[in-house]
Amino acid sequence: MSNGGRGVTSPLYWTFSKSKAYISHNSIRALNFLRKRVEETSADSLYDNYGYVLEFKVCPPPKIEPLPLQLNSIETMLPRKQDYAMKGANGPRSRSVMNFKTVKSSSIRHSSAVLPSVLTFAVIVASGGLLLMIEKGMLNSLDTPPPRGTGQRSEYNAHVRQQGRVVDTDFQILQEIRNRTIRTMCGQKSMPHDVWSLSPLQRKTLLQHVLVNDQHRFLYCYVPKVACSNWKRLLKVLSGALGNVDVKIKMDHHSDLLFLSSLKPEEIRYRLKHYFKFLFVREPMERLLSAYKNKFGEIEMYQKRYGVEIVKRYRKGQGTKGPAVKGDDVTFAEFVRYLLDEDVERMNEHWMPAYNLCQPCAVSYDFIGSYENLQRDAEHVLRRVGAPDHIRFPVRQPWYKPVTAETLQYYLCSLPQKLLKDLLPKYILDFSLFTYPLPNTTNPNCRH
Repeated sequence: MSNGGRGVTSPLYWTFSKSKAYISHNSIRALNFLRKRVEETSADSLYDNYGYVLEFKVCPPPKIEPLPLQLNSIETMLPRKQDYAMKGANGPRSRSVMNFKTVKSSSIRHSSAVLPSVLTFAVIVASGGLLLMIEKGMLNSLDTPPPRGTGQRSEYNAHVRQQGRVVDTDFQILQEIRNRTIRTMCGQKSMPHDVWSLSPLQRKTLLQHVLVNDQHRFLYCYVPKVACSNWKRLLKVLSGALGNVDVKIKMDHHSDLLFLSSLKPEEIRYRLKHYFKFLFVREPMERLLSAYKNKFGEIEMYQKRYGVEIVKRYRKGQGTKGPAVKGDDVTFAEFVRYLLDEDVERMNEHWMPAYNLCQPCAVSYDFIGSYENLQRDAEHVLRRVGAPDHIRFPVRQPWYKPVTAETLQYYLCSLPQKLLKDLLPKYILDFSLFTYPLPNTTNPNCRH
């Protein structure tokens, strides 16, 4: 970026390196942070901590005609077979780029595969850059706008400041980035804008995953493998069904819980409009690995129901005439191959994308918490809904073995890279909407 380019009327474009597709920077509100910072720091590009590069170019409009990107006609759901490829450079800290093949909308209509829009990937890389800026403290001076919602949360935050509590700047920034990203992505015409615009299957899945507490007027959309068992236990304490969160009892995931799906349409509409709504999310691949290790390594029912079929279908030498299969030794690569052949809207809830479970475009959530900051974010929710002071979020049990970053990296690097590249589009909306960087499995990173 030349000094002569800044401060003039030449439009700022952002590109995927060699890709011929140009998208006006001003059409993506989530990138406004980056434009200001890049201009101030005279940077040509920003790397996120996973090796992807975000390039900026100040240039006049290209002489060639822009490619006919029909953003509104391109569904942002996930493809069964990919019409695009993601390519990464091999060198350390090299300018890893993502190249996309442009697909005509007519070919999409005649194919079962559905291509995520270029805007989706723009927000993904932008989100990675913004998270890097948080890590480096580049946004510490930013005045965070009011969060998305009815205004009650703004009043609550003002009340907290009046009591002398220190508001976590990174916490506010992360929420604002997520809010802006969701507004940008969900603002597309092809995305659902309320619960009733969902398909019957999508609406059924959503309503079956939203729990209701009428006493404290909140809705919680649970995502399996994101501390949902502890949240259900806490809801039972709030309703009086359990004495406290530490009661040693086998968790029943349905009794003494009120689901939005059990209410009448007018009752659903009222609660969606007036109640505080929240969900918790987790890094998509970490959540997937957690489900794999738990269900296929510990639970016999899943081994028999899914494991046996996966081994028979994807393991060489195993067929209907082979030796008896127990399903307790499914490899992670076999599990991923199984996922590639699954429709995301019909997956088991433990590995269905959080987007499909909770539909953040159809439901205007007031708060989206992170598994990575579970205790802090859970405490925020409890204060916000007015839970009694003696009720706390359950602490992690000593026997629980979380998925570490090293374990996740080992499993992802052990996968054939084509499998990983084919898998990521299934969860691309979870990465983009909830601002998680894509995993880096380049050779230098995996060797390290």
